Amino acid sequence: MSREQQAVALARKAFETGRSKPLEYRIYQLKSLQRLFIERQQDVSDAIKKDLNKSEVGTQLYETLGLEGEISLAIRKLKDWAAPRPVEKNLLTISDTVYIQPEPLGVVLIIGAWNYPWAVTIQPLIGAIAAGNAAVVKPSEVCVHTAKVMEELLPLYIDKELYPVVTGGVPETQELLRQRFDHIFYTGNSMVGKVIMEAAAKNLTPVTLELGGKSPCYIDKDCDITVACRRVAWGKYTNCGQTCIAPDYILCEPSIQNRVIEEVKKAIKEFYTDDPKTCPDYGRIINQRHFKRIMAMLEDSTIAVGGENDESDCYIAPTVLQDVKPEAKVMQEEIFGPLLPILSIGSLDEAIKFVNKREKPLALYVFSQDNKVINKMRDETSSGGLLANDCLVHYSVSSLPFGGVGNSGMGCYHGKFSFDQLSHLRACLIKQLKMEGVNSMRYPPHTAKKLGWARFFILKTVDLGWLGRMALSVLLPSFSP
Repeated sequence: MSREQQAVALARKAFETGRSKPLEYRIYQLKSLQRLFIERQQDVSDAIKKDLNKSEVGTQLYETLGLEGEISLAIRKLKDWAAPRPVEKNLLTISDTVYIQPEPLGVVLIIGAWNYPWAVTIQPLIGAIAAGNAAVVKPSEVCVHTAKVMEELLPLYIDKELYPVVTGGVPETQELLRQRFDHIFYTGNSMVGKVIMEAAAKNLTPVTLELGGKSPCYIDKDCDITVACRRVAWGKYTNCGQTCIAPDYILCEPSIQNRVIEEVKKAIKEFYTDDPKTCPDYGRIINQRHFKRIMAMLEDSTIAVGGENDESDCYIAPTVLQDVKPEAKVMQEEIFGPLLPILSIGSLDEAIKFVNKREKPLALYVFSQDNKVINKMRDETSSGGLLANDCLVHYSVSSLPFGGVGNSGMGCYHGKFSFDQLSHLRACLIKQLKMEGVNSMRYPPHTAKKLGWARFFILKTVDLGWLGRMALSVLLPSFSP
């Protein structure tokens, strides 16, 4: 039996003991996980510094602070989330107990990504634990140091049988995908997403796919361009552009392109100094393979700002590209790096057409002081999320579902959405063995009169109030169609 098979078998056996189901045990595990980020923050930060050159403060801001918030929310709300959920009844079920009961799915596979290795791996784990599941955690092998720390630390804080960690590369992931799971949660790119979905289909396993794509950013010529470009620069160059919801490219009218370039340039200097390479808050490309991939995108575009690079250090400066053509290399795939192409478009309508001709993005950004412009962009496009006059921050709102649509993914998570995504919402109807008379309308022989009564009881939706329900409860036992 392979290491991967053993991990899945262990998690399945632990789940079948039932210990993951009591709310008290789920809360205990969540509190233990929260303690990890308090007690071992330095280990977490040191590993991410080695992998992505993130500063300790940056690691807390973009990785662990949000996780602590999600855990606190789950602990505070778990009793409500897991409680039976009453639903509206029709006349036929007026005297019955009808509700939705969330229940655990079973064993979940969580395949994390390397760009925010703790945030995008542990956040679904929080949902899995809260929902009462077991979970096999597969951190990305690309973040070598972080994967090792995750493998070492998680078993020290949470149930190592219910939540085993499996490290390794493609062969290990492929072996995991040959096992049967009750749900697979994957964060990454659409190409691998298709492989995940194909593997899941063999066992009819449901999937959540958090993918990505080229998230457009439209800047209206009448907005505050200085503020807009400052926020776009922050969203683009955070984590060296390696963010699934980073603004991938800018669409704006030709009349403001030079102003946009200058304002982005000023913001880069403000955030990362005159020499971003020496700035502790500016990251690095994850490895040389991705460095070469990103650099190849520059071949047929004009650099307006930046462009400096050092392959030995996986460093690419914050870069702006001007007068980019739709057919340019940089526009053929998600950039996932610190290149910001600017494309000239003649109008808002033209921008909307440009967006709609391409795959649906994970995020869509629009900067405008005019609500009509924002609403038009919202109503005439489709994306996983839409954010007006800022970038990235919708990810931090636990009451909003985070997920893609079409090529940018399926399913969503964060807060209660994570709990529901990793639960089976079981339909429950509890009847009593009395009031049989009302059921005669459904029993043969079928007649027009019975059909008429059935139409009344099934299709009639009225709020009877407590007095009406009491009267109906008196009438129903003697009912005979």
